[in-house]
Amino acid sequence: MLSFNVAIMSETGGRDYNEDACGHWASPQHLCCVLADGAGGHGGGDIASRLAVTSLLTGFSQTPTKDGPELLALVRRVNQAVLDGREPTGARKDMHTTVVGLVIDTIHGYADWAHCGDSRLYWFRGGRMLDHTHDHSFVQSLLDAGIIQEREIRNHPKRSLLFSALGREQDELEASASSPSRQVAGGDVFLLCSDGVWEHLTDDLLEHSLRQASTPQEWMEALRGLIREATHDLPTYDNFTALTVWLQDPPSI
Repeated sequence: MLSFNVAIMSETGGRDYNEDACGHWASPQHLCCVLADGAGGHGGGDIASRLAVTSLLTGFSQTPTKDGPELLALVRRVNQAVLDGREPTGARKDMHTTVVGLVIDTIHGYADWAHCGDSRLYWFRGGRMLDHTHDHSFVQSLLDAGIIQEREIRNHPKRSLLFSALGREQDELEASASSPSRQVAGGDVFLLCSDGVWEHLTDDLLEHSLRQASTPQEWMEALRGLIREATHDLPTYDNFTALTVWLQDPPSI
């Protein structure tokens, strides 16, 4: 059975308020983590992101998913909750949010994830990145087509243009999930983050800072410092939020 440590950091950045939200829930068998980055103006984004986090964690705690496709179905139910939460006028009128969710079966050692939008999940082993989610965004489509290089994503003028986010009609929603379930082990590290994190931190920088950190909290503080350093001359920059999970093997007897 795997044990785990979770650490979180979230800052308003250069904005007036924080539209990011995240949280986690655990049982003797499962850990469920979720992060969302809302938008909509006039407070609608923070309502949408909190609604997505609460709905996904509540839905999972009531009926834990067994694999990526089931988690994806839960994400679609969360999308409906965001749609149902809209109102004809006011802050909730045009609210929507990205979402990324991670589920770890700590007894059997499996992980599954699902996401919509450009909030990401990264998976590390031995300080090296094994995988990360692919954004539902315009710049990701340019990268997939070979039109731009990976290094150009972070500074592209249309990097915030999304093809999908929660708050779209169900027949228009694009979301993705891992499949099959991934076997995980002690020492593996997961990072869930909003685009306010990854747009300032390259994969190499994430790996290097992870290898230098001895605890999840230390890594979060290192990322916080790196983002502040990268943004100190910018007139404005996004909220930034990250949640990390560090897995550990049970102690030997």
